[in-house]
Parts: sequence; structure tokens; C-alpha cells
Amino acid sequence: MTESTSISNPSDDSNNRTPKDDSHMTVLIRELHERRKQVLLGGGAKRIAQQHAAGNLSARERVDALLDEDSFQEQYGFARHRCIHFGMEQKELAADGVVTGCGTLNGRLIHLASQDFTVAGGAAGEVHCDKIVAMMEASLKTGSPFVFINDSGGARIQEGIDSLAAYGRVFFHNTLLSGVVPQVSLICGPCAGGAAYSPALTDFIIQTQHARMFITGPSVIKQVTGQVVSAEELGGPEAHMHYSGVVHFVANDDNHAIEICQKLLSFLPANNLEDPPALPAEPVVEIDYALNDILPENPRLGYDMHEVIHRLLDQGDFLEVQAHYAENMIVGFGRILGHTVAIIANQPLVKAGCLDIDASDKGSRFIRFCNAFNIPLVTLVDVPGFMPGVEQEYAGIIRHGAKLLFSYSAATVPKVTIIVRKAYGGAYVAMCAKDLGADRCAAWPTAEIAVMGAEGAVDVVFRTEIEAAENQSEKRAELIELYRNTFSTPYVAAGRRMVDDVIEPAETRRYIALALASLRMKRDLRPAKKHGLIPL
Repeated sequence: MTESTSISNPSDDSNNRTPKDDSHMTVLIRELHERRKQVLLGGGAKRIAQQHAAGNLSARERVDALLDEDSFQEQYGFARHRCIHFGMEQKELAADGVVTGCGTLNGRLIHLASQDFTVAGGAAGEVHCDKIVAMMEASLKTGSPFVFINDSGGARIQEGIDSLAAYGRVFFHNTLLSGVVPQVSLICGPCAGGAAYSPALTDFIIQTQHARMFITGPSVIKQVTGQVVSAEELGGPEAHMHYSGVVHFVANDDNHAIEICQKLLSFLPANNLEDPPALPAEPVVEIDYALNDILPENPRLGYDMHEVIHRLLDQGDFLEVQAHYAENMIVGFGRILGHTVAIIANQPLVKAGCLDIDASDKGSRFIRFCNAFNIPLVTLVDVPGFMPGVEQEYAGIIRHGAKLLFSYSAATVPKVTIIVRKAYGGAYVAMCAKDLGADRCAAWPTAEIAVMGAEGAVDVVFRTEIEAAENQSEKRAELIELYRNTFSTPYVAAGRRMVDDVIEPAETRRYIALALASLRMKRDLRPAKKHGLIPL
């Protein structure tokens, strides 16, 4: 684990002697303190007060709230822009509108950049962006996460194409960091135009209720298309969580966003060469008999998969990712015996847990992140199939569903699958079946593993018998029961070694804990190649 040490100021008077008041050094130190004071003030007390009035923290307050006390070491605080156009040569922009440096979070090193809206609206120019890039490069060198707090009006127009080129360097380095160190973006204010693409290239986006993010604003949309839309409707957190799927967490305010960021990073390793941090935990796993009663008797009825997830994790602590996007798929982080695990699960309460385009995209992206950062995958299956419909087919459910197949197949981290109830057809395979690389696959006695549900299957297999029967509904019911008893049980799959074991639901947490412990040293070698080509 990468760590940084917080060093306090010495209190010994002998180490704090100051030169005589009339010395040259005193004059220089006074100048230093005055310059630093101006930098720390950002755009000035009035503009900071405006930030507070809008319900926002200042750039430096966000940094202080995120990091361990007295651990922040600023870099490039005295950086100055080089623009000489439109009177810019006369303007002093404190820290060039972005606070950059490093510090510790729970004793672990991170690098960060925090845009300062009080300085020229946080507009990004050449030096502004190069400061951000320098922090990214430092993250790569030290193997530490990078956090980018966004609060900017966009590119600094006075600098023209220099600001565009600088944005390009930010995007390039986002891509360099991808899969090497975790990248987290906090959207705490405006994030418009090209500025929105840097967050989109990071691993997680946390957006506050006050923030707005879009490529083209409402006025441009109205001018070009005639559509009238508010900034909130277009780029507010509701739009990006429920419809676009761009953001991963929605926060009430800056402090809440910082709390989410802190919790998120607590689950993650500092870089791709480390395992996630482990917390002390009791080695004993109690049998949880409440899980035996969690499913409804009627297999057609839904239930909340969150209830299963919370009972499997330490203290029921689950950090759900994209909680209100594609809600038929649940993904997020938790711990089992102190070790980070990733949960991917179908949600029977939403669309019966079917896999559609959005759910496939949500699941596959999360799986690829976890594989890059050595986080084991625990998959809970209750899926009746891929979502049928002309709209889904035209929108490309074939290629989107293939992303899920690709991501699970490519993942080399430990993979444990629990089949809770329905597991039908291609969706059964797509939810990390044994033949898709699951290291352990267990089923509850309620599991129905089949090509399709019994009701649909008998209409295909026994159509002639049903049509010839005197009482067709009675004959159909009889054949449905025959098909279900023959194929829709876990024991046929267990007999074919597609399932390693059939377990009592109460034993599930213990089963997963033992499986993950035995897989901790797993090594899965793949053919040498530059990279696979995931369906897009």
C-alpha cells in the first residue's frame, strides 16, 4: 500500500528563529507570506462568500475536507498564465484557477486537482490544464489515485486554441491512467463543453445536486434544434443518473460528495499492482437462516435482491454504484471477512431482472473496472432472459449484451457465482456461468437452470401433444410440471458439473467466504495480445 507521512511543524524555538526585522531575509519572507495569502484567497473573499451562498464550498475547502488534516502539500500555487490577449497580461489569476497537490486520505497517498470557480469562473487554460496533467503524471509515478474536483465554466476563451490543446493533454493522460490507478471525478459546479469529457474518461463520477454537466447548453440547443430545456433538465444529476447513465453517484452537496469519494476509495487499491485494502475481521462466518425465507413461494413474484446482498456482506455495508440507472442490474462494493468484493446481481423487482441494453452496459463496465484493480466478482443470478422487443433489437441489444459476455470472459480475478432462482437461456450464460469462467458456481435449491422457462418451453417442445389433447389447459399444466421437474432444477446442471454445489441459502455467505479465500492466489494466464476488442 502506498503511504505518505504527515509531518507536523516543530515547536522548538531554536528551530523557529526568524531573522531580524530589518534583514533582507525578513523582507523576502514578508513578500512570500503576502504572495501566498493572495494565492490562498483565490478570487477574493467576496467571491468565496458567493460560493457559500450558492451552497458550495471553495476549492481549498473541498481539498481540506477530503484529505487527512495537515497532509496537503500544494504544488504550482504560484503558477501564472502566459496569455497576453484581451488584457489578460494585466490579470493575476490565483493559482491559475486550480488548486493542485497531494495529500493522504486515511493515511494513503492521493493526488488531486480542485478547480476554483472564484478565479475566472474556473476557466481552463494552458497552465491550468498543465497543472492538472502534472498531478496525473505524479499519480502514475507513485501509483496513487487521482481525484479531480470539477467546478469550471469551460475553456478559457481568451487563450483560444491553446486551451483546446491543453484539454487534449488532460484527456490523453486520463487514458494513460486508465486501468493503472483509480480516477474519481467530483462534479461540484458547472462542467460544460469539452470539460465534460475528462470526467467521462475517469472511473467514477460523483455529481452534486447543484452541479450541471453537458456538452452543449440549453441556449445552443434552442438555437440549433428549437428544443427548449432547462440546465437542470439537460445536465442535472437526475438526468445523468436516471437517463444518460453518465454519473455513478449523486450527492446532496459538496460535503456529501466528499464522503462518497472517501468511502469509495476505501474499497479500492491504490493501483493495479496492489490488492484492495483489507480490514480486520472475525474469521468465523455464522449461518444466516433468514436467507432461507427470503424468496417468495411463488416463483413468479419478485423480491428485493438488496435484502440478499446486505445479508452476505460485512455489517450489511454495501456501496451501490449507479443505484438509479438500469435498476434491473445491481452493482457495487462491499466486504466479506474484511476483503473488498464486487457485487453484480439481477434485480427481480425491476423488469423481472431481465438484461436489457442499459443493464448490460452498466454491468460490463463495472466488471472491467474490478478486473483492472484486482477486485473479486460475486454474481447473484435471478434472470429470466434478455429483454425482448423491437426497440431493444434495433438499438443493438446483441452487441450490448455481448459486452457482458466479453467482460466476464476476459476477467481473470476470482469469480464466484450464486444462482438464486431463474437462470434462463443466454442470460444465464451472460451472468458468469461456469462455462464463462466462473471459478465457483453454487445454486440454491430454488434455482431453475434451463434454456427457457417451462411455460415457454412446453409450447415449443410439446405443441403437437397439447393441440391433440381433449383438455389442452390441463395437458399443458401437466407438461409444464414435467419439464420443470426434468430441466428446471439445479440438479441436472450439478450432474453436468455446470454447478459445483447446491447449497442451503443460509450457507451462502460462508460458501462465498471459503471460495474467495481459496482463490486469493489465483493466476489465470491468457494469450499474449495488445488488447481484446470489446463489442461497442
